[in-house]
Amino acid sequence: MKLIDLIANLSYTFMGGDLDREISAVVYDSRKVEPGCIFVCLPGAVTDGHKYAADAVSKGAAALVIQHELDFHVPSSVTLIQVDNARLALAELSAAWFGHPAEKLITIGITGTKGKTTTTYMIRSILESAGLSTGLIGTIEVICGGKHTPAVNTTPESWLVQKHFADMVAAGNKYVVMEVSSQAMKLDRVSGFTFDYAIFTNLEEDHIGPGEHADMAEYIACKGMLFQRSRVGLANAEADYLEEVLAGHTCRLETYGMSEKADLRAVNIHRIHKSGYLGIAYDLQGLEEYPVRVDIPGDFTVYNSLAAIALCRHLGISREAILKALDTIQVKGRLEIVKTPGAYTLMIDYAHNAMSLEALLTNLRAYGPRRIICLFGCGGNRAKSRRYEMGEVSSRLADLTVVTSDNPRFEEPMDIINDILTGVKKAPGQYVTIPDRKQAIRYCMEIGREGDVVLLAGKGHEDYQEIRGVKYHMDERDLINEIIAETGMIEH
Repeated sequence: MKLIDLIANLSYTFMGGDLDREISAVVYDSRKVEPGCIFVCLPGAVTDGHKYAADAVSKGAAALVIQHELDFHVPSSVTLIQVDNARLALAELSAAWFGHPAEKLITIGITGTKGKTTTTYMIRSILESAGLSTGLIGTIEVICGGKHTPAVNTTPESWLVQKHFADMVAAGNKYVVMEVSSQAMKLDRVSGFTFDYAIFTNLEEDHIGPGEHADMAEYIACKGMLFQRSRVGLANAEADYLEEVLAGHTCRLETYGMSEKADLRAVNIHRIHKSGYLGIAYDLQGLEEYPVRVDIPGDFTVYNSLAAIALCRHLGISREAILKALDTIQVKGRLEIVKTPGAYTLMIDYAHNAMSLEALLTNLRAYGPRRIICLFGCGGNRAKSRRYEMGEVSSRLADLTVVTSDNPRFEEPMDIINDILTGVKKAPGQYVTIPDRKQAIRYCMEIGREGDVVLLAGKGHEDYQEIRGVKYHMDERDLINEIIAETGMIEH
């Protein structure tokens, strides 16, 4: 592609060289520089791409995009372009390089502190149920055509977003639903195109600190950017900071929720608790009116499913396709119910901080279980405060806490467990310590009785355990099946 065509949408200052030249690739990692490419120097929290500009030139880069001056003389054979925001430039360049694939898709972006992952899967499940080929980009994986690729970030770098879009177009996808983190907005990972639809699930104080957001004001502002880059916005009417997030929006808005002020609302909510099963049902009012049943428990499931229904009604999806998908959906590691021979309910969830665990346990308690047995550990080389907080929350809200190992990384598992126990002992709940996670799960399954809810928290969709820099395969679903096979468990 000609450089002059590639930079057509950029706001830039031409510093020298030839704009009428062929470009072989768009690159932002100096290790991937190839002859004839354009290298974008990205400033970052850890390192600055401008430091690698000379290396890129030595490897044959034909053009450089810079945000500030370089500390070496750029040869006249290299085209030099200066921009105010290199990350935005990368997004624009990537969109152009891949032929603006977002224009060939219906793009759906979901942001919020919680609920992004479940809502993306709900929407994809409904669209696929309606016969509409749909890609997905999220925390767990990227789904393109029939291919599932594990994710590294909730929202990838802009070049990779555009590549995924292009791959989805080539695979025949018509829609893409994706999680949009506040960091992605801050770092322009989803710039270079306009979302057709944006969804706001909720917002709580999170992601504040070094390497994330300076304060709540910045966090809120970054969430709000999505609604200045979308055509239609769908928002949780009861979400905290709703007005602040939507301030300055440029899209058409609708709301969903449980209150009269919501355009689409859930009423007559009731919980379903049977042996080995938890779900929720409600009646829709407002923009749609029909009964709904969802195969995932919790009040937050009502909000997530409302978001999905609100979106799908815009796309003309039939009531039958919506109901069929919601009544059979399971999201890996998100309130995922695993069938066992026991009469208790066994669930796997990714809750790995105090806020998520408290919300989850509170919702489970509303189902009136005989007991809640909560198994969890905490990751090593992470904030110790999380361990104390999760321990206290579990001891306060669960009947029995089973403290075990998660990803110890470079710490000793028992050191982490002892920190958790410091929090556990601040509340009245009973507890046991079983460091080996498989043995801990076995213990929970052996003591589980009818009416109990056994929650395996913290790992969720992860299928590994990280110990001293090595990731060993460990999927809790596999462990459960092994335990059933090894013990010959039968229903209590």
